[in-house]
Amino acid sequence: MTVNLDQLRRCHVAVDLGAARTRVYVKGAGLVVDEPSAAAVNTRTGALIAVGAFAEQMTGRTPSYIRVVRPVSGGTVVDIDMAQRMLRGLIGEKLRRNLRRKPRLRAAACTPYEADPLAQRAAVETLVGLGARRVELVDTLIAAAVGCGLPVELPEATMIMVCGAATTQVAVLSLGSIVTAERIPVGGDAIDHAIVQHLRHHHELMLPSQSVRPLQIALSGNGLTPYGPSTTEIHGRDVATGLARSVQVDTAAVRDAIHPPLTAVLDGIGKVLRDCPPDLVADLADRGIMMVGGSALLPGLDQMLRDATGMPVTIAERPEVCAILGLGAMLEGRVRPLVLDQLAG
Repeated sequence: MTVNLDQLRRCHVAVDLGAARTRVYVKGAGLVVDEPSAAAVNTRTGALIAVGAFAEQMTGRTPSYIRVVRPVSGGTVVDIDMAQRMLRGLIGEKLRRNLRRKPRLRAAACTPYEADPLAQRAAVETLVGLGARRVELVDTLIAAAVGCGLPVELPEATMIMVCGAATTQVAVLSLGSIVTAERIPVGGDAIDHAIVQHLRHHHELMLPSQSVRPLQIALSGNGLTPYGPSTTEIHGRDVATGLARSVQVDTAAVRDAIHPPLTAVLDGIGKVLRDCPPDLVADLADRGIMMVGGSALLPGLDQMLRDATGMPVTIAERPEVCAILGLGAMLEGRVRPLVLDQLAG
């Protein structure tokens, strides 16, 4: 995807609509919104009850007439109207008033690698419905690479892995553009699902929907690596009786349970490397892989990639916001000149 950087620098706001979280960057103000991509709706009246963190807290705890929806899946807007309503609620009235004062509001948005025209149009229509007169689309891989400080402007290979909730994107970059990339339909949600199914089948324990992440933190340092204590206590609901129960979970078994979804990610990395020119692969032997995205923080995932690929693996500082910060840097004109030239085509 080629972008006119002169047009990007004229944008006033940048949006990263992710399956897990929505982030908004306002030129001159920085990152102003970082909330879950969720909205709670009253199905009887159609009224919007809550958005963001409050709506996510309602998941699994609402009466039948209140539904918690996620209008974004895999970085693609699947419900334009609900996405617009969610964004209005997240941005807030004060910020909306400030944006409405701009006579020709311009916006930029991240899109997944090889997003089809319908997905791109959905992202554009979502922001147009909020008052944007023009919308620029930027590949998430490029934005994330800029945001984490990779030297993508050099004639050397850099490899980035964007670990999202629904998808994982892997790319080799050089001279400010994508050399080869792969989009894998496996993300943090698939790993969460594997853990939940393991506990259900082997321990007859149902884990609350919002307890998977705390479980992963509890397993940090021992759950996905062969070090540390061999068991962890987990609380949930007994499948048969419905009563609260605690079990001791074998952390090695949890590591085995998440291996199938991670195998697809490793296959995608292998395909990217096979399609990459040999000279660039030689560069990657020293530079390795830079991991960004919220799921990059999954405990032990970086070590598993090191063991499987034999390459250095680094987790970016603040990996969950790299894409929106990179897009913000483009809006503010803080990107190195050669990158601008390459992106402008």
